[in-house]
Amino acid sequence: MSPLASAPDLADRLGRALTAQEQARAAALLEDASALVRSYTGRSFEHVADDVKVLRVSSGRIVLPDTPVTDVSRVEAVSGRDDVPDIVLADWEWDGIDSIRLGDGSCIINVPELWWDDDGYPGTYRVTYSHGYQTVPPDVVAVVCGMVLRTLTAPTMAGGVVSETIGSYSYRLEAPGTGLSVSLSADDRRTLDRYRRTAHTVKVTR
Repeated sequence: MSPLASAPDLADRLGRALTAQEQARAAALLEDASALVRSYTGRSFEHVADDVKVLRVSSGRIVLPDTPVTDVSRVEAVSGRDDVPDIVLADWEWDGIDSIRLGDGSCIINVPELWWDDDGYPGTYRVTYSHGYQTVPPDVVAVVCGMVLRTLTAPTMAGGVVSETIGSYSYRLEAPGTGLSVSLSADDRRTLDRYRRTAHTVKVTR
């Protein structure tokens, strides 16, 4: 996967071109920062076309786990049996956000009678849909750039150094992360919290 920000994004925020030393480290630090953001949010921030997931229905509704959803093209009822075929459904409606409402089955022709029994089939569906971001959201780019710039512009690359004094000059590193590696600050996490994937619950019956 590509980094969530670029060297030109860093230069734009610095207000100058990267030095040769900064340029040499920028690519690796952008990869590291992007990996931390993806790990924290559980999202790739890339667009995936025609992804296929097998999902369970609850109260006639299928919740799509990957958002934002940009298109739903196919819904297929999974029989779970070798002797009963899967059925492509026509009676469904995407709410334009993150869920599919199934119809009452009246649009399905030649469905095996077994499917209308209480436990006739597993109640799972194979959904083909597209999701993700066409471009990385600006606030995510800002977080990644901030993580990298805190590291690139740190006064020292000595890992774990909090403060240092050289003659009459002294400084203190207050921001998280040092010149050695990137890290997510509390402010970064607050910015990213709205992108974190949430767990969904479903009702199941025996």
